[in-house]
This record gives sequence, structure tokens and C-alpha cells, in this order.
Amino acid sequence: MIDFKSAIFDADGTLLDSMHIWSKAAFESYTRSRPDRNDNLRSPERNQASQYLQTEYDKRGSLEDVHLARATLLKNFYFYEAQLKEGVLQLLDLFRQRGTKMCVATATDRWLMEPALRRCGILDYFESIFTCGEEETNKNSPDIYLTASASLGAEIGETLVFEDAFYAIKSAKKAGFPVVAVYDSHSEDQQDEIKSLCDYYCVSMNEFTHLLLSGK
Repeated sequence: MIDFKSAIFDADGTLLDSMHIWSKAAFESYTRSRPDRNDNLRSPERNQASQYLQTEYDKRGSLEDVHLARATLLKNFYFYEAQLKEGVLQLLDLFRQRGTKMCVATATDRWLMEPALRRCGILDYFESIFTCGEEETNKNSPDIYLTASASLGAEIGETLVFEDAFYAIKSAKKAGFPVVAVYDSHSEDQQDEIKSLCDYYCVSMNEFTHLLLSGK
């Protein structure tokens, strides 16, 4: 087991069972309920997803109309519906008991993420939340992880990164972070690549909790 002192958690697909809202979004009124696996819809990047949808579906109305429809759907989901993934609370409790410092690094805007984490009862576990929008970056770069780890005061090699997406895992690994990959069905087609790259792989957080408790 890697000797770690801190942990950085992705939110969508890792802490929260929320990736499905990004692949349907903009969503119900703009996609005609068409399923879409395009990478532009996997990432909660505001302009990227909205511009893709406007172009792909050739809808009338401005880009701001798309933003408004999307923001309404997302607000309803994050404020009232998003739920924790299996085993999250138990792992956070264990980390707190052990004095592990924790923070969140997310591509989702703070105004959506903070209410969701608060409603789910886990906001107070984290020292801080870093968003790609505020940091002016994305997870194709390790910058957000480097900023988050510096805030926690631990070395990169002593800071676990929990992620579900292959491109984000690749960025964290490139910077030298040990990575715990958390299964999410929206990355189903990339599980082989994820398993080959991560340090630990778990279908649910319960598996990593059991690993810690076993001392292996």
C-alpha cells in the first residue's frame, strides 16, 4: 500500500453518481432524447458541450438559449437529485478518522457542486474545492491536481487521486500522482486502458475501504 497523507477526489462519476446528466443534458429539449457517446458530452465543460449540441442538432436559438436550458436541467439535478456513489461516505469517514486531508478537484462549476455535496452530507469532509473553471484549466492537464495537492501540503507521491475518467487518470499519472480508479458505466469502453494505468482499481469505494482496513 502506498504511504499517503492526503487525497484529491474528482466529483462526477467518483463521489457522485452524476455522469449520466452530462450525456443526456442540454439536453432533453435540445437532443430529442437521442443517446450520444460523443466525448464532447462526457465532460462537464460548459462551452464545449453547448457548442457541440448546437452544431450537432442544428437547433434554432442562440448559444445562450442552449446554456439556459442546460443550466436549468443541471441546477435541478445537482440541487435536488444527485446521489453519492456506493461506499463514498464510509471511505470519507475512514480518511477523517486517520487524519487524511482531502479536497475536491472537479470540472463542474462550484455553484452546482457545493450544493450537491452539502445536500449529500459530505461537503465538510473537504479542505477545499477546486474547479477547472476557476483555475482556468481542464483535466487534460495535471494543473488542477498540482494546485490541489499544494493546498493540502503533501508531496505528490503521498497524495492519492480518485478519478473515473481515463483522460483525467492519464493526466494525474503523468504528474506522478498515485491514482485510484473508480468504475463508472460512462467510461465502460475504456476500462481496460484505465486498469492498465491506475495504481488501484475499484468498482465501488467499499473495495478501497476494505483494502485500507486490511492493511495490504
